[in-house]
Formats: sequence, structure tokens, C-alpha cells
Amino acid sequence: MTTELTIAVLGGDARYLEMIRSLQCSANASVFAVGFDQINQSFTGGIQREMEDIDPEQLDAIILPIPGLGPDGQIETVFSDKNIQLTEAWMDRLPKDCVIFTGITNTYLTETCKKRNLRLVSLFDRDDVAIYNSIPTAEGAIMTAIKHTDFTIHGSKVTVLGFGRVGMSVAAKFDALGADVHVGSIHDADIARISQMGMHAFFLDRLPEVVQNSDILINTIPALVVKRPVIEQLPTQGLMIDLASKPGGIDFDYAKKRGIQAIHALGLPGIVAPKTAGNILSVVIKQILTNS
Repeated sequence: MTTELTIAVLGGDARYLEMIRSLQCSANASVFAVGFDQINQSFTGGIQREMEDIDPEQLDAIILPIPGLGPDGQIETVFSDKNIQLTEAWMDRLPKDCVIFTGITNTYLTETCKKRNLRLVSLFDRDDVAIYNSIPTAEGAIMTAIKHTDFTIHGSKVTVLGFGRVGMSVAAKFDALGADVHVGSIHDADIARISQMGMHAFFLDRLPEVVQNSDILINTIPALVVKRPVIEQLPTQGLMIDLASKPGGIDFDYAKKRGIQAIHALGLPGIVAPKTAGNILSVVIKQILTNS
């Protein structure tokens, strides 16, 4: 079988190890791995290279770390102490049909790709990735709740904010464990679906009232919704878990003043299930590159 794709993986965390292995097998790709020198090449599965040893003109795709690039093109590495940078001169040599993958993007990366007319795919902005990741995220939220409480989830009052891709999975998993789950949204359709699933539905304007006596509050909304009036109604022995992207949806400073434990649990799929998370990325990247 001949190699159809040439991919450079520039930095990354534990989930990228599974992603590299999976891409080589399922996408029939030749994968060059930069920034993994602390790991044996047989374990990464990729062909370990230094940045200067890769010919950018031969690449079909570049996969950047989840955070993307720093403001000067710096690349985050977990398995290397070397400073790796993606320079504009290096990017100028990329083919026009080369696809750039990142977890999240920023102004620098977006403008750099736009200037060169390169396709940039922000994986974490995609519905399919978010839906796939909602399961390890929900399991990570359960792990966090168990670790930071001294009571069972079964029988506890759990308030979930948001009923999107993550909120739906989180609410369903806690409900399955026997929690008394209350789910808040601003959408009529969500309220109907939450009720149909046998959980307690409420509109978010009732949040200060609903959170009274909540043992665990879990936020999935990427906006400041858990403000001072809400936190004042929470019992001090309660736990808040924020699953929303930075800066989150909880007033962490006021929670600390009240002595309420609040955890911003970011990147749970890569922490609790790196193999699954890496395979998810591989599946989506392969679909984009091969249109299959």
C-alpha cells in the first residue's frame, strides 16, 4: 500500500500519540513528529524529525498542538525541552492546498494562514469533535466530583448549566448515576427535551433560586453566568466545576471569598482518556483530508 498523505505533527500532548498511530494506519499517512524526542520513536509511531529536517513543500497537512501557536509562532511541547517555532518563512514554502489543523486558534494563527490563503481548521470549533469529546468530558466531570467531595453522586442535587453538546452528556451521565439533576437553559426546546428525559428543567433567570441546596454545580456555558448573587445562594460545602473554555462562566474570585470550592476543569478528554481523545482527532482529521 502506497502512502497517500504526508503530515507533520508539530508538538502536542498525550492524546497526540494515539492520533499519530491512528493516522498512520487508518489514513495511510506518513507522519513526521516534531517535539517528541523524550519518547521512544517506536512508541510514538511517527517518524521523529527536527523542524529543519522537514521539507514543508511536501506536506499535505500540519497538525499543531491544541492551543495552536504562540504570538511569535512558538509551539507548545510536552515531550521535548527544545524551543520549536513555526516561522513565517517556513510557512511560505507550504503548498497552497496544505491544511493547517489546530485545537483552537488565535489572531496570530488566523491572520498568518489567511495571508497565505492556507486552509485553517480549528478542531474544537467543530460540532463533530465537540460531540465526540462530550463523553470523556462528562466522565472527567464525574471523576472530578468524586475526587473533591465526601458524599455519593447518587442522591445528591446536581445543577447543570447549559444543554448543548457537553451539557446534554454531562446531565445524562449524572442522572444515570442516581443524582437529582436540574438543568438550566434559555431555550424553550432545551427545556422540553430536559423534561422529556426525566430531569428537572429551569430557565436560567431562576438560577439563584434553583442552586439553593445544590451539592454540585456544573457549568458548560462560555459566559459569566455564575455571578455573586448565584454564589451567595450556594451552600459553602458545595462544589462547582466549570467545563467552559477560558475564562469560564464562574466568578472564581468571589467563590474563593465565600470558601466554596470551584474548579476550572479544562481539557478533560486529554487528561482522563488521551487514547480516546487522540482517536477522535484522528477520525475527524482523516475525514477532512480524504473527504471520507
